Amino acid sequence: MFNPNSRYYRIATATHTPADGQAVVYVRRRFLPVGATMPLLAEIEVTGADRLDLMAARVFGDPEQYWRICDANDAMNPFDLTTEVGRLVRIAVPTVEG
Repeated sequence: MFNPNSRYYRIATATHTPADGQAVVYVRRRFLPVGATMPLLAEIEVTGADRLDLMAARVFGDPEQYWRICDANDAMNPFDLTTEVGRLVRIAVPTVEG
């Protein structure tokens, strides 16, 4: 259902069947990890030109892995991580779970 580089790739699906009998398949909820508990790979200091997709491309070789950086920093809004120049952004070791 999802590409292997998606944050939802390993999330199971479920089915809900309401009274009308029309089955609805959905992806179960993805619980966010606690960033501080994730093994640290590196910390990157934000510059004025940084974007999460560029950081992810540099570190993971795939710009679509930006969500891993969000998870490591408990970020609900990805843009919040790169607005403050000089901020240290955590890069966690990729794990099989997420």
